[in-house]
Amino acid sequence: MEDLDFTASTRQARDDDRAIHLRQCKLVVLKGSQRGRECIISGDVIRIGKTEGNDLVIPEDTVSRVHCEIIRDTRGYLLRDLQSTNGTFLDGAEVREAYVRAGSVITVGTVQIKFQPFEERIEILPSEAERLGSVIGRSLVMREIFGLLERVAPTEATILLEGETGTGKDLVSRTVHALSRRAEGPFVVVDCGAVAGTLIESELFGHEKGAYTGATSTRQGAFELAHGGTIFLDELGELSLDLQPKLLRVLEQREIRRVGGNRTFRVDIRVVAATKKDLKQEVQKGKFREDLYFRLSVVPIYIPPLRQRKEDIPLLVEEFARKLGHPDFKVPREAVDVLLAHDWPGNVRELRNVLERGIYLSKQMGDDAFKFINISGLAPRPASSDDMIMDFDPGSSYRANKERWNDEFEKRYLKWLLARSEGNISRAAREADMDRKYLHKLIKKHEINI
Repeated sequence: MEDLDFTASTRQARDDDRAIHLRQCKLVVLKGSQRGRECIISGDVIRIGKTEGNDLVIPEDTVSRVHCEIIRDTRGYLLRDLQSTNGTFLDGAEVREAYVRAGSVITVGTVQIKFQPFEERIEILPSEAERLGSVIGRSLVMREIFGLLERVAPTEATILLEGETGTGKDLVSRTVHALSRRAEGPFVVVDCGAVAGTLIESELFGHEKGAYTGATSTRQGAFELAHGGTIFLDELGELSLDLQPKLLRVLEQREIRRVGGNRTFRVDIRVVAATKKDLKQEVQKGKFREDLYFRLSVVPIYIPPLRQRKEDIPLLVEEFARKLGHPDFKVPREAVDVLLAHDWPGNVRELRNVLERGIYLSKQMGDDAFKFINISGLAPRPASSDDMIMDFDPGSSYRANKERWNDEFEKRYLKWLLARSEGNISRAAREADMDRKYLHKLIKKHEINI
């Protein structure tokens, strides 16, 4: 397995800065029946013992089944004894926990192992492909992302996807899973912003029966369900500060404890996280833990908004038309020009919705539908004050007229907001910076169907 530290963010334009550092460690058996054996490992947690399933298997009688482990954290590599029979020694001294230095000798039973960390710098070149898994794009920035994913997807590296809503972070995460060694394992998605704050801990870690009011049975959490596969933590920036240390523990030790439970469970997972927030700024504001950020951003990948890669639009249109069951559908030149001129605040998701509407109108109104109705609504421009015909009631007061148009504004804004969030109330409330209960109240007031 390979673990990676991406030292140059994909936000940067300098090609010579695009590289990854493979952070690995070499374990060399110095004494024992396997003397001379070398093992290169780079997972977050390295376990040593005599049973299969350990990263370094040493079949010696003096070695316990799972003897010890080496955990990589922000400070370095931490050696921990796992209640072994004969103890774990570091440079001759018995330890329960201690940080390992380059060249240190670890003794498990009668076996001595030399520890040596190292890094390998590998240049990342743009891919020649215009498609990687479910993600497509011919722009240079997307092909650079493809080149990076081709290298990191087959590894166990934790990936942090950053970018605006609708840029395709979910598709990228699924592509990472599909190209990994865990492709046959589960792929579990948790939207950290869509789950109520009181339930997110249970959603992630599970709960025991009776852990809280309403917990009528034991429930596995997302980390348990993702065992052997990949967990995708969407909108991770919404995770509360009190839960962040618990997530950090899982990432560092690959162990979870259900809510209301006493037992710990080991989980074998690969983590991909996504956020529309700038987590570096959130760290500076004190809203996100710095140690958790560094643990997550082993490979940070910034997915650019559609307005910064408009050359991908014709390719995306062809792909969406095929997926919508109209592979022969052609968008007129006038419509393409409008598409390229639009800023796409909803990004790729908005483009798909607009195209789907255009295909529907084309079927209903004939092939010439794109030549009117502002190119069949393919890129509707925001309504200006001149576009909205405002009629006033001469028999009503200024306040009454204003309230009527305030109501009209609310109704139009809510419809627009819900369309952008695809009916997801939690997402809509976040984008509008509005309390969910108040949003529900407005939706009910204006009798808007979701």
